[in-house]
Amino acid sequence: MLRLRTAAVTALVLASTSLTACSGSDGPGDTLNAFLAGWRSGNLDGVGVVSAAGQTMSAADVNAAIRALSGELADTPPELSAPEPAEDKTLATGDVKVTWTLPGGHRWEYQTPVRLSKGDDAWRVVWEPAVVHPQLKEGDELRVQRIAGTRAAILDAAGSPIFSDRKVVVVGIHPKLATSLDSTVATLGTEMKQFGVDLSGLKAEVEAAEPDDEVVVATLRDTDYAKIKAKIENLPGLQTREETRFLAPTRVFARALLGTVGDVTKEDMDAKPGVFEIGDQTGHGGLQERYDEQLRGTPGEAVVITQAAPAGEPTFTELWRAEPAAGKPVRTTLDPKIQTAADDAVSTEAKRAALVAIKISDGSIVAVANGPNGGAENLAFTAQVPPGSTYKMVSALGLLDANIVGRDSPVACPKTFTVDGRTFNNAYDMQLGTVPFHTGFARSCNTAFAALSAKLGAPGLAAASAQLGIGGTWDVGAEAYTGKVSPGTPAAELAAAAFGQGKTVVSPLAMAAATAAVARGAFAAPKLVIDPAPAGSPAPVAPLKETSVTPLKEMMREVVTAGTATDLKSVKGDPVYGKTGTAEFDDTDLDKTHGWFVGWRGDIAVAVFVEEGGTGGGAAVPLVKNFFSAL
Repeated sequence: MLRLRTAAVTALVLASTSLTACSGSDGPGDTLNAFLAGWRSGNLDGVGVVSAAGQTMSAADVNAAIRALSGELADTPPELSAPEPAEDKTLATGDVKVTWTLPGGHRWEYQTPVRLSKGDDAWRVVWEPAVVHPQLKEGDELRVQRIAGTRAAILDAAGSPIFSDRKVVVVGIHPKLATSLDSTVATLGTEMKQFGVDLSGLKAEVEAAEPDDEVVVATLRDTDYAKIKAKIENLPGLQTREETRFLAPTRVFARALLGTVGDVTKEDMDAKPGVFEIGDQTGHGGLQERYDEQLRGTPGEAVVITQAAPAGEPTFTELWRAEPAAGKPVRTTLDPKIQTAADDAVSTEAKRAALVAIKISDGSIVAVANGPNGGAENLAFTAQVPPGSTYKMVSALGLLDANIVGRDSPVACPKTFTVDGRTFNNAYDMQLGTVPFHTGFARSCNTAFAALSAKLGAPGLAAASAQLGIGGTWDVGAEAYTGKVSPGTPAAELAAAAFGQGKTVVSPLAMAAATAAVARGAFAAPKLVIDPAPAGSPAPVAPLKETSVTPLKEMMREVVTAGTATDLKSVKGDPVYGKTGTAEFDDTDLDKTHGWFVGWRGDIAVAVFVEEGGTGGGAAVPLVKNFFSAL
């Protein structure tokens, strides 16, 4: 795509070229060298110049003529050099090498003949537009066109582009025609809400605009616009136009992870001076922003002559171009089918929620969904929240590893349990008495784990967490939080940490990776961006003990068959394994809780988080059921 530059080119510091006359003080070489030096410096005082008709020209007039012809390059004088001019009595011609450094860094070189004439024993440059370039004429000027490169795609696991050009409708308001602004804004606000568009400042923006301005309300996919067209198309002052934009398959498709592509903003240009121009496209958020430089490639440039036209638009003659370099794709492990199922599942939740799905067999992250409306931020990767009772999966692994309990060992599950003056209780004041460990796990008994925490110890909790990658240094090629494990001191803190409270914080990604490790029998660093591959790799982690992981899997199956996630029993196909979690996060209001679920079915491990969702069984399990059912 060609686009004319609209702003003055920033001045550059050019390397000077040494020019030495070869013909003596009275030769044409001295005069030509003095002229070239004056051209570069903008000071032609003392240099003899005449017009083609032989009239003496002032230094100011010649300098003004050079700047006018140079156009957008006037503030970046070229490097100039010339051999000794060819002399024939009173006439001489020097072939001047001209090298411009263009705004994009390309170098444009050519030769132009400069004529000289001798009169009164002195040589003078004969001024004509061809001095600047052989094809220039009076009234012409040089301009630089930017040639945008083709933006590369973010690819899915199969190597297919996720983003492509798709039809959109730009909805705007013409202020002069908006005769019923209050009702128009109210209707638009109601209809646009379903697409996550906030129009709280629209009325003020329209009132502040010029009468003939266009105030853009939103840019919608044509399929989304079709849903509301009948309700808004006849609103006073409303106007629409069709365009194409570089978009993902759906409005919410891994939106918070991938980001979007759109016109550069003032903030983009201020953050990276000289990189962008008005009208450029750039990534905003997510992988599109993180890998923007690679994806957008390198723009090319063309130099053109603009010829003023007596009437109508000026004409352009291209003199030279450097072709753009296309961007390079970024390949991910996302699976469109699984991603769509994840987006659909999260879309049923009005609160902020996240779902991460990982392929157990190889650690590939196949879906990353955030909500509502695709999510304003990638909570799936960056949330730092307590895991609640999903962390009993980790504590149970540590207890089994240390032979503190076995699957069938009797454990006490009282209504409350006190450690160092701090009292812990179970959801709904549950008390089971003495039950097998697997029952306490399936029913999610907090007091049982609080009581066992002293035997597990802080080192045991830390070791189990590390085995599952929590708090590790693995890198998926995107911003991600791998978790932080509680220090486990004092004793009350360790008791809380044993069932996912206290100072332990994780992201849904960290818990999905830990769950995949249990299902696989060994931790493998999850992967998302595979080209370019993230630098470095985490140290290998030893496989989990078979004597620990086998009963842990059985207990996670019991959570579904007879525990806190029985709503998942009806999911068809491979059996579902899992653990629910209800995480307190506000010490001043213990009724505020996040809802969690971690588990797997077949080759897909999943973690689901619902912010302030209440219980894991009530908030997260329905999303998991929808997700697995769709697959």
